[in-house]
Amino acid sequence: MTLPVAVIGAGPYGLSTAAHLRARGIGTRVFGSPMVSWRENMPAGMILKSTPSASSIDAPQPGHTLLDFCRETGERRFESDWDTIPVEAFSRYGLWFQERLVPELEQVRVVSVDRRAADFELKLDSGEQFAARAVVIASGLSGLAQLPPELAAAVPDGPSVVGPVSHSSQHRDLTRFAGREVVVVGAGQSALETAVLLADAGAASVRVVARRKGAVRFGAAPDGQPRLKPDTPFGRAWSLYAFSYHADGFRHLPAPARRFLVGRVLGPLGAWWLRDRFIGRVHVSEGTRIGSARVEQGRPVLDLIGPDGASAGELAADHVIAATGYRVDLAAMDFLGHGLRTRLAVGAGGPRLGPGYRASVPGLFFTGLPAAASYGPVMRFVCGTEYASPRLARAVGALP
Repeated sequence: MTLPVAVIGAGPYGLSTAAHLRARGIGTRVFGSPMVSWRENMPAGMILKSTPSASSIDAPQPGHTLLDFCRETGERRFESDWDTIPVEAFSRYGLWFQERLVPELEQVRVVSVDRRAADFELKLDSGEQFAARAVVIASGLSGLAQLPPELAAAVPDGPSVVGPVSHSSQHRDLTRFAGREVVVVGAGQSALETAVLLADAGAASVRVVARRKGAVRFGAAPDGQPRLKPDTPFGRAWSLYAFSYHADGFRHLPAPARRFLVGRVLGPLGAWWLRDRFIGRVHVSEGTRIGSARVEQGRPVLDLIGPDGASAGELAADHVIAATGYRVDLAAMDFLGHGLRTRLAVGAGGPRLGPGYRASVPGLFFTGLPAAASYGPVMRFVCGTEYASPRLARAVGALP
């Protein structure tokens, strides 16, 4: 009897990978709560930054795009680059995709994965243990939220929505901050949109603190894109074309270059449609960084430092939300056995992957954000499933 392939994660990358494996007739077991990060770790009312053409989960057969979902279910159709997609609608699309293509999804948690001879041994929180011939890690953003060390030092018990400091991924309902003063740390889409949603929710004041001068910026509207450059899911640019459609070449770059590009290409930038909702409603402190933070009588107090290294004063609030992104940390993937983790080759901030998203441990694969260190910034976005999933499935199918 051929052992199954285990896919850990049921977000866009896990579901897409599982669909491609099933289409190849490869026995697959898929674990996780479908679209859980989208349903539970993003504020209500949030809108995807990506355009409709860049927001479909890749499938091995036609009929499963975002637009197909809209046509079949009667959902408002998202077609034009001018259309904005609420996170709730995208979550419903992901659940529809899962029900159609990955109906055997097992909503249990994988407790541990260890290497045993030529195979892997997995333990589930249901108590079941089983062997798999290959494992695909598609666990998304779970456990990877990044909190600046200065803020982390102020909350030794960790960030919390009911405490003085939280991470943006911990929020679903921002109405709890009505009438309160909130500081948002960061300058990317998550930070800027969280700030706008706080203002919408009735916060007494909202301030964005950004490290770099001029960091708070917004992209060009669809009619402002350059005409003489190639089209990509992210806009018109030769560099974006290379990252989108030739991601395999990215892993051949030197590790320092890969680390730099993952963080800077398609980096902090607000969506064009957010500008009018932001200007005049959110205060901005740019060119300042947090030197230290403390909590006084339950309120966070930030000691700010200006670009010249001198003190830029204190900033107190009722709550601080760190919209400071995610960092791949294999130690945070505590379901991976210690022996397995120590055997993994790493570089540029993630596992070092070869062709077909293979890790250095035979039979182990990574996709989604953990693969960005090897395959580039496209792996941070849903449209990266189109590149990753068929290649990964082919590589699994070629295993002995």
